[in-house]
Amino acid sequence: MKIVFLGTPKIAVSSLRFFIEKQDIEVLAVITQPDRPSGRGKKLTPSPVKVLAQENNLNVYQPLSIKKDEELINKLKDMQPDVFITVAFGQILSQEVLNIPRLGVINLHASLLPKYRGANPIQWAIIKGDKVTGVTAMLSTIGVDEGPMLVKKEIKIDENMNSEQLAEKIAEMGPQVLYDSIIGLDNKSIVPKPQNHQEATHSKKLKKDDSCINWSEDAQTIHNKIRGMYPWPGTYTLMGDHQIKIIESEVKNEENIKKADPGEIVDIIKSGIEIATGYEILVVKQVQPPGKKVMNAASWCNGARVKVGDKLQ
Repeated sequence: MKIVFLGTPKIAVSSLRFFIEKQDIEVLAVITQPDRPSGRGKKLTPSPVKVLAQENNLNVYQPLSIKKDEELINKLKDMQPDVFITVAFGQILSQEVLNIPRLGVINLHASLLPKYRGANPIQWAIIKGDKVTGVTAMLSTIGVDEGPMLVKKEIKIDENMNSEQLAEKIAEMGPQVLYDSIIGLDNKSIVPKPQNHQEATHSKKLKKDDSCINWSEDAQTIHNKIRGMYPWPGTYTLMGDHQIKIIESEVKNEENIKKADPGEIVDIIKSGIEIATGYEILVVKQVQPPGKKVMNAASWCNGARVKVGDKLQ
């Protein structure tokens, strides 16, 4: 089976590695996003997918826009691939590109479609407090994440799991789901199933503007936001003029018996700091003050002379 792999970030690496090692799969080429400035020096940095592809001496292409790159499109046609595999590629494909492979384009989407079409489905499943999510292999169409489904697999979301941990689980599960989809589509043991568009939900792209904590919300909602938005774009609160990043938390299923205002520190304990919310108490366990490393929240309080009764904003 001859494939072209399209992907960019870390979550796509395990799938590419899987196909490189598979004896019955030939990776003809890898397409990924152009190198981007990264770090303090803004040095051009290759994507994780490009790094793995080059380590394995694969042909790598980095179009600014694949649907506008006629030279690359002609090269892909000449390759006569059986299927394209896309995992978090980051560009929309034209119908001309979708028509190139014999079996079509199989995309791995990190949700149980038709739920959470669009950007950041992993983060939104946690932010919304879902207990279960999963992955869906689907045939790509012009409509974003609207194509017929091939294989779906569920993943349980644990109470304190963050989006980084969930992404790791999806990265582990994804390669086999994609492989089963290719084989099933080829031997016709899998029949593509249309999505129910009336049941579709859409997840918007997260931005840094979404990062500020609103302590008037209930503890569970805040906790879901903290773990769903870790490590990016992250969440923060203000102590005076200082922006304090919140790294880890847990819900203390206990009412605000002290009737403290939302954002008020009600206790400092060994595992962190207890903060009043709109309902129940949230324990903030790890924080990152400006210019410092991640630390235990209680240690931060001691060093910054933060005390019970102080209020976060």
